[in-house]
Amino acid sequence: MNEIKDFDALREAMALNAEQPEGPARNARAEQLLAEAEKLNIPLAVIEALGHQLKAYNYSSEKDRMFVPFARLLRMWDERPEDFDEYEVHTLHWVFKWMTAGMLDQPHIPLASIEKWLGEMEHRYRLAGHSERAVRGAEFSVAAHVGDLARAERAYAAWLAADRDSMADCHACELHSQGWWQAERGADAEALDLWRPVLEGEFTCAHEPHTVLASSLGPLLRLGRLDEARAHHLRGFRLVRPMESMRGAYADHVEFCALTGNEARGLELLAERPAYFTDSGQPRSQMDFMAAVALLMDRLTGLGMGAQSVPGPAGRDWTARELAVHAREEALSLSTRFDARNGTSYVGEDIRARMAQVPLVDRLPLGVRASGVPAPRRAPMTRPTEPKAPAPAPDDLPALLAEARRMSDGLLPNAMEAWAAVSRAAEGVEVSVADQAEIVDHKAMEGGPEGIALFERAAELYAEAGDPGEALAARARAAYARALEGDVDAALDAVSEPYEEVLALYSDEGTGVRQAAAVLMGRARILMRQVEETGTDRALAAAENAVRELLALVDGHAGDDVRLASRGAEAQAMLGELATRAGDLEGAAELFTWATDAFVAAGLPWFAVEYEARLAGLAHHLGDIAEAERALRGALEHGGAYLEAAGHAQLNLQLAEILGARDEVGEAADHALEAAHWADEAGEGPTLGAWARHLLGGFLLRQGRWAEAAEVLESALPDLSAESHGDGAVVQTLWWLADCLAELGEHRESAERRLKAAEIARHWPEQQDHATLAHLAAESLGQAGLPAEADQAYERAGDLWRSLGNVHGLVRALRARAWLALRTEAGLAGARLRMQDAVRECGQALSEADDLESREQLGAELAHTHRQFGDLLARSAAEDAEDGAIEAAFEEALAQMTKAIAVFSSLGEEGLHGRTGAELAAGWLEADLSRPAEAAARARGVLRAYGDSAENSDTETVRARQAEAEQMLQLMEEQEAE
Repeated sequence: MNEIKDFDALREAMALNAEQPEGPARNARAEQLLAEAEKLNIPLAVIEALGHQLKAYNYSSEKDRMFVPFARLLRMWDERPEDFDEYEVHTLHWVFKWMTAGMLDQPHIPLASIEKWLGEMEHRYRLAGHSERAVRGAEFSVAAHVGDLARAERAYAAWLAADRDSMADCHACELHSQGWWQAERGADAEALDLWRPVLEGEFTCAHEPHTVLASSLGPLLRLGRLDEARAHHLRGFRLVRPMESMRGAYADHVEFCALTGNEARGLELLAERPAYFTDSGQPRSQMDFMAAVALLMDRLTGLGMGAQSVPGPAGRDWTARELAVHAREEALSLSTRFDARNGTSYVGEDIRARMAQVPLVDRLPLGVRASGVPAPRRAPMTRPTEPKAPAPAPDDLPALLAEARRMSDGLLPNAMEAWAAVSRAAEGVEVSVADQAEIVDHKAMEGGPEGIALFERAAELYAEAGDPGEALAARARAAYARALEGDVDAALDAVSEPYEEVLALYSDEGTGVRQAAAVLMGRARILMRQVEETGTDRALAAAENAVRELLALVDGHAGDDVRLASRGAEAQAMLGELATRAGDLEGAAELFTWATDAFVAAGLPWFAVEYEARLAGLAHHLGDIAEAERALRGALEHGGAYLEAAGHAQLNLQLAEILGARDEVGEAADHALEAAHWADEAGEGPTLGAWARHLLGGFLLRQGRWAEAAEVLESALPDLSAESHGDGAVVQTLWWLADCLAELGEHRESAERRLKAAEIARHWPEQQDHATLAHLAAESLGQAGLPAEADQAYERAGDLWRSLGNVHGLVRALRARAWLALRTEAGLAGARLRMQDAVRECGQALSEADDLESREQLGAELAHTHRQFGDLLARSAAEDAEDGAIEAAFEEALAQMTKAIAVFSSLGEEGLHGRTGAELAAGWLEADLSRPAEAAARARGVLRAYGDSAENSDTETVRARQAEAEQMLQLMEEQEAE
């Protein structure tokens, strides 16, 4: 580390340290720099170093250390105010506010001392001629903290009434405090209204909108504005994550996770910041953090995960139950210290209320996946049923039987659970043979290896009870169970006898249509399995005959019989499957439509879902996107709570893709979000969930929601793989993420993602994406302040553009390298060579172009290159250069501008704006060369160009050009007059 030898070197070192991440390392460097400043024997150097140290402490977890440097600064001011320059005088008074807030955060500092300090602040501000606004704001903070609500309201009103001056907090910070107070008083909507300018980016600062986004989470949840709450969490957490000093805002995000069913993400947040458990430099934020931890741990314990291993203070392993106790004790201990200091119970009451909160929503999908920690297992989703009497008692067998039969007759989804209850109640109880047959039959329907034997036992019992039709139906079900186990031939043999017998029995009126239909359905299902296994025309024909025979049997008999209606609908769906296999896709789609309509008409919408999904796939294949969308929406509506999680994920994902292709990205994002949530619930987060997050991130990006998109895309990347999702998906995700990071100003990170994507695309046969990504990576490297690396990336991109025959890409890469040369060792000479190369490449391509469109495009590229060449030469003239050198640079620049004007002019109306822009640039060069008449002539030419143009004079470009030309003309005419 270089020794500081002068004041300039000290200032440079402090500026460099200020750019480092918050934390102990930056603080330690600030301490070293103070020691170096003291060696310089320059009072202002010590003052600035103390201010730098104080600021480093304030923006870290060691806030308790800032009082010492401030006390020293204040003493120096009182003893020798002439040592302070104007900026340091302002800074000294500014940080009075930090001291007041900092003292409130330290329970060992007596309240009387804080009040005394508040009076000192008021006195010194009055002497310095400052408004009372900052003082009353500080008084409000003290009163609100101790719970003196009457004084807080008075101070709040006085704060807002006082004039804003240079000591007032920035607009963003003031609005945060004002909104926080409204939320504390229960006025959530008013708080959000106050915060709107900060949330929309009108007012920002080093810690805003970070804290406003965190503070808004609770009010948004309480108001039911869940989409905004989700967005604020994703956007806000991204801002606070790297900032050590924002433990209080971080706690708000942990609390949000606990209140929205995102416990797994909450655990991930705790794992990212282990030091937050023990950092003691700011007890107030530590108390808030531990309260949020206790809330999260209590939530996990309540979900039956008390023994779950969780992140906690270093030095031992923690379970959720253990950490809940520890965090609660720590939070309450700290609140007791604050209350003892304040002489009230206000802080403790607030902390207890915070830890006692209950979830405001069972589960709010976020789109991101918490990795490395298990998600809590919730109770199975309840399925809605029609209003009915209370469930029968567990030992009331007659009532249980009646309820099970009612549900079976209606084919209700929970029928099997009802029969399981009957089976439990019947253990050790004597029941009739008929009842026993039904119990065994339904137990067999639960599946498993013993299903075949149970069906056969049920058949025996039905026969013994005198119900031959049901006996044959049970035998048919046993046969189908064999087919499901893979032995289709044995199944066909087993079903042949029941089939023959039931037809004979039905013709003799020995059984009903329901029993006959059950046997025919079993046989049809077996034959459909045979089609799946063999696919032969003979199997297809046999299955179709069996299905049509079933349809003929039930036709006209269904009436109000839900079971028969279901048989008919399923038969139509079977014909649809057979049509699909035969290649008749249009016919299959029509048959699936009939089937789904029949299920819905029968009051069985949950049975329609499978076939609506099939219909959606067929319609999409046939190009009928509207029908595919209708079917998917129907499936989601009809499935409702009956759908398994994987089904929800797949249907929402398909609908998201359709809507996204139609540019309805808002709704597409909603469905992609649902798909990601349900994929995680189904345990398919790394596969289906990753693809859903990939799509969701893209949809959010298309809406300009950069921070949210970045969070989602970053969470998708670890699970995306070339093997499961294709390397195209990996590249696209990296590409989108890089675009988001660029928009957020994170250019180095954007470059890393673009370079990684380019490396994958490097191996593709088609190199267009590789070239584009290399070019974009170069742009990011340049914006990140890495000119040498950017130049290398542009050189790589240029080689790729050349190999692709893309002159436009090559020329733009050369132009970019020319500008970068001014920032590297290549200097002006290197910049000039690269611009000359760009002109040559463009001119050569223009001479070889054989169609009008290409000539126009290349002409525009050449004109822009001359224009940039001129700009580069003009800007390269150093202000401290000799007059002759500056004049020569401007003359050369003017020559390039003149060439640009000529080429733009040749393009006619298409080159108008380019020509006028170059004319104005040339005019300013003429002015710099002391040629006002020539400059005025160029200004008149611009005004004349738009006066003669058919362009709409209301366009922003035209107005800007005209205003600049009029300004130039006026200035030049004044110079000529002089």
